[in-house]
Amino acid sequence: MDTDNVVSINNLYKKFKSFVLDIPSLNIPKGFATALIGENGAGKSTFINILAGVRLDYKGTIDYFNGEKEEKVIRENIGYTGPGNYFMPHWTIEQIADASGLLFEKFDKDRFYGICKLLGIEISGIQKKNKGFNKLSDGMKMKVVLANVFARETKMLLLDEPASPLDPLMRDKLCQMIREYLEQGNGGNSVLFSTHNIADMENVTDYAIIMEKGKIAEQGFVEDLKEKYILVKGENEDADKVKDILFSIQKSNYGFEGMCLAEDIDKLAGLNISKEIPELSQISIAVMKKYTQLM
Repeated sequence: MDTDNVVSINNLYKKFKSFVLDIPSLNIPKGFATALIGENGAGKSTFINILAGVRLDYKGTIDYFNGEKEEKVIRENIGYTGPGNYFMPHWTIEQIADASGLLFEKFDKDRFYGICKLLGIEISGIQKKNKGFNKLSDGMKMKVVLANVFARETKMLLLDEPASPLDPLMRDKLCQMIREYLEQGNGGNSVLFSTHNIADMENVTDYAIIMEKGKIAEQGFVEDLKEKYILVKGENEDADKVKDILFSIQKSNYGFEGMCLAEDIDKLAGLNISKEIPELSQISIAVMKKYTQLM
């Protein structure tokens, strides 16, 4: 699929004492929801923090919005959510709204309060108790952060593990909000969100980037990845015959299950196996396991 890119990356490199983020080249497609998938410690937060401008101590080049150079324009058009102390600990929701209105030209305070209500944030009760941001639960903090970023007019959202502290109903609501954000942009809005568990967010994912140990292990549009990989199941008696052909394999009392590259599927001809279209979560796990073995 030929698409424009919202972000283009070349020779991105960041070294820590025991970890290296190394991405020679990467394009994030414009107008889609891209999932950055990887286990804890894979480098997802470091990568998103670099894209968001939170970290500046890296090597390489990042091109935003087809060559936009004005930092203020870039900052104004990127909405970022991250873990930790996103706002001052003592700030109330009202103070968060006031500060955001000062920081960003296209922050809509009425929209912010409307999204808070949509997400079930009882503002009056929180304000009555004079609760600061640090006194809220992790799930409530994420709701406030999401309401804040969706209340702005932006071209790209960078969401670091937005689903982790949310309950299943709110995760579904988040997927709906992401899809509406993309539709409202008429092809001009893009979303990159990170996750270590793609299952709850797969239905809103258009493009996937699978990261392992600071490197890109796989990437592509989900529909293309589901053509590249085939889920294979069979009896354990045939497991030894296919283990060197399959991309990954695991056995149980009920038989074996493995991922096969579509280009290798003919090598399994004549065996009593079943073939299925894999879920993105299954592809991700297989790729991460394989990549770890190769390291």
